[in-house]
Amino acid sequence: MTTHTRVMLAGLLVACGTLAAAVGVTRYDGDDAPASSKWSYVALGDSYTAGPKIPDQDGDPAGCDRSDRNYPSLVAARLQLNGADFKDVSCNGATIADLTKAQSTDDGTNPAQLTALSHETRLVTVGIGGNDIGFASTIKQCVAMGALYELAAGHAPEDAPCARRYGDDVQEKTEVAGKRLSRTLGEIRRRAPEARVYVVGYPSILPADGAECSDEMTVAPGDVTFLREQEQQLNTELRERAKAAGVGYVDTYKPSEGRDACSAEGARWIEPLLPKSPAAAMHPNELGERGMADAVLRAMRSSL
Repeated sequence: MTTHTRVMLAGLLVACGTLAAAVGVTRYDGDDAPASSKWSYVALGDSYTAGPKIPDQDGDPAGCDRSDRNYPSLVAARLQLNGADFKDVSCNGATIADLTKAQSTDDGTNPAQLTALSHETRLVTVGIGGNDIGFASTIKQCVAMGALYELAAGHAPEDAPCARRYGDDVQEKTEVAGKRLSRTLGEIRRRAPEARVYVVGYPSILPADGAECSDEMTVAPGDVTFLREQEQQLNTELRERAKAAGVGYVDTYKPSEGRDACSAEGARWIEPLLPKSPAAAMHPNELGERGMADAVLRAMRSSL
């Protein structure tokens, strides 16, 4: 770690009352937050950051579907930040391009997310990239193909029809997304030169064994493996781009393994196609957002 980074982190920790003390707090409220500070935390990202359908929904515009229990809000509460010290500008459906341009939603327009940054910003988290590779739409296509696979009752020619159709497309889009992220990370550093920046990866959505998903989703076993590999590829791309840009990376995949959408209700971080708790389908629930918040705080602590 450079001397400059150590000095900057030291200032950040003093403003927070030290990170070590903050991550030791077990509650997620901000009752003891200081009235003001000389630095701020800005959260950028897509729906995995925003937390659609997790109560309570707040933020402007309403179409961004931000929850006050998403991981940025939980991190801010742990660091005892509120008001102008914390800005969550994440938005459902956001792509990397929406970080630098306004995004239209079903209920209003979200300004370009990077406009929330300033020279006073000292912490930035950015969780983005899934919409750039069309991961949600790929899952929907795989579900449709999986339904046909099940109707074939074992007579289907292969158990990974979606992988054959979409494999090359996803790989190419992942590489393009990585290049876009690199440019955007440079812009983040330009707008918030004193900030500690963390790229937040995606948690485990599907299990290693495709057969484990038969009760929750109609996805052919081979396509469960395919989708899992595509997500891992995206996370690898995010990690490498973060490293090349000299910023941190938050691994939410490893701590969420075994807590995917096909795991037991009450233990899983990701809701299946038919959610059993308040959250969007194939997105983190409140437990998942808490796990992601813990991962961010661990990454910050390990940077000391």
